[in-house]
Amino acid sequence: MLDRSQERRLRLIVCMSVMATMKLPFARIRLLRETGRRSLQRGFNLIELMVGIAIMALVLYFMIPSMAAWMQSSQIRSATESLQGALQLARAEAVRRNTSVEVVLTSVAGGGDGTDWLIRCVTSSPTCPGNGQAETSIQQRVGAEGSPNAKLTINPTMTALAYSGNGRLTPVPAASIAIDVAHRRANSCLVDGGDYRCLRIVVAPGGQVRMCDPAVVAPNPRAC
Repeated sequence: MLDRSQERRLRLIVCMSVMATMKLPFARIRLLRETGRRSLQRGFNLIELMVGIAIMALVLYFMIPSMAAWMQSSQIRSATESLQGALQLARAEAVRRNTSVEVVLTSVAGGGDGTDWLIRCVTSSPTCPGNGQAETSIQQRVGAEGSPNAKLTINPTMTALAYSGNGRLTPVPAASIAIDVAHRRANSCLVDGGDYRCLRIVVAPGGQVRMCDPAVVAPNPRAC
């Protein structure tokens, strides 16, 4: 038999053991939290940083050429779509005003090959902008705005295309007129083995305007 002092001592030892056992999980949780906080605060070392820079350099090395080709092709498309819209607007204005309206290729008229153009009435009046009037054009565009590297070639050679009041070309050509929009660098089109997607506008004698891709073959609807 234990006396009272021994019994109290035994109870105290048991209680301390139970409390220590209960505190152990909380101590582990606290340790894990502190370890996780330290791992979150850990940064990149020099080797990891150099590997990341090398990967980014490789990605840029392969992306830059294709990105440059895409940007130049976008300039060609911008100039082509702009000229196509100008021809369609001139035809609509000719029908609306019941008079001849022309698209003047201003750079070509000056001996250049830029994609500049303006729309005006062939016979100007106070209500129809043109030469000799306060408003000399219905609408115009400078090729340097968005497509400085695009150039224009028209076949047969001419400096303006005019529409009559019935929406047809005047004078009526014997065949369709082809306007090629390409890059200023020689042999840079896909059809010539280059990297840029050059385009063509075909204007039918009846006045219809169509954009096509010389690098695409029939029966693709984008073919010329």
